[in-house]
Amino acid sequence: MGKYIEKVSNSSEKDIFISIFDFAAIGIIVSNQSGKILLANQYAEKLFGYDSKELEGREVEDLIPNEARNRHIQHRQKYNSDPHVRIMGSNLDLQGLKKNGDKFYLEVSLGFFKTQDNTYVMAFVYDVSNQKEAELEILERNKAIEQYSAEIKALNENLEEQIKNRTKALLETLQHLETSKKELEKALSKEKELGELKSRFVSMASHEFRTPLSTILSSIQLISKYHLTEHQEKREKHIQRIVGSVNHLNDILEEFLSVGRLEEGKIKANFAEHDLETCFHEVTNEMQNIAKQGQKIEFSHTGDKIVVTDCSILKKILINLLSNAIKFSPENSTIIIKSVLDEQGLIIQVTDNGIGISQKDQKHLFERFFRAENAINIKGTGLGLHIVAKFVEMLHGDIFIDSELGKGTTVTLHFNQ
Repeated sequence: MGKYIEKVSNSSEKDIFISIFDFAAIGIIVSNQSGKILLANQYAEKLFGYDSKELEGREVEDLIPNEARNRHIQHRQKYNSDPHVRIMGSNLDLQGLKKNGDKFYLEVSLGFFKTQDNTYVMAFVYDVSNQKEAELEILERNKAIEQYSAEIKALNENLEEQIKNRTKALLETLQHLETSKKELEKALSKEKELGELKSRFVSMASHEFRTPLSTILSSIQLISKYHLTEHQEKREKHIQRIVGSVNHLNDILEEFLSVGRLEEGKIKANFAEHDLETCFHEVTNEMQNIAKQGQKIEFSHTGDKIVVTDCSILKKILINLLSNAIKFSPENSTIIIKSVLDEQGLIIQVTDNGIGISQKDQKHLFERFFRAENAINIKGTGLGLHIVAKFVEMLHGDIFIDSELGKGTTVTLHFNQ
């Protein structure tokens, strides 16, 4: 068989290859594209009942029962036109033909290799007769069991029919009651949740809407009194107050809409590659414009710049966190954003020197409408961190709060990559 392994680099490797081929515990047959057997290992010869080297030169079809030979020739020709690794015989009743005419069940896997001039097919053959016999025995037992079961079923058919008829109405009634109970519980739960939501919204709206609406009304009334050109500066001042109040109302409504869309599953994350620094700079530049007097937002990044995330959702998270940091921090303070992107994932920290959060309140920060005791007199809806938590979950991340009253807050986000 040396001429078929001439690419093996040295005699030692050839000996190893020949030993593996000859003594493999599976039948191996190598043939050319015309179906002529060129090589067969000892296991294959024994499997088909041939003496050493007796298979070489025979046709592959000599190992196949007469009734399947023509079909096999067609399969072989089709395989030659598109040679590839494939498994044959799994869950099929393929049979082989021994030299003495006996048939046996087998399974065959095919492979191929090419030289400069020819393509050769390798068949890996193993005997599954024992498995087939076991399967047939199981089938026979199953048939006997099925027959016995059918007799028992026939004997009990009348009784079962009576039981079915008598219990059918009861089962239908119970099922209807169970369905009605679940629907009622679901409806009551939704109704209760909706009632709480409406109650909290009315309470919040009556408080949060009153101030900006009063500001708008008073500013409009004052603007109407400024008719002269030299009053332009005063008009501008009140216009800015109106714009600020309208933006505040818009933010409140946007938070409510976001909660609704999130809970209804209408917001989906679209993951793609983004430049992290570009995404952050867009947010910090936007938020710096609404910072208090003297407040500074400082951003630094370490590690890779390209991250797989939804930049739009990430921006919403950052805007919300920075809004809180600006709102709850004094003038002339610094808000620090740090991000790290490495093999551990993406870590983002937003740190402020604001009023801080008590340990008691930290347990409820991500609940809808919750507001810390020391933030009651500061405008807000209590929805911001609830929305942030939902967005972080959508990006497969976690959020952690580290805060102390009077000493500021650090919010840490961790996203797996």
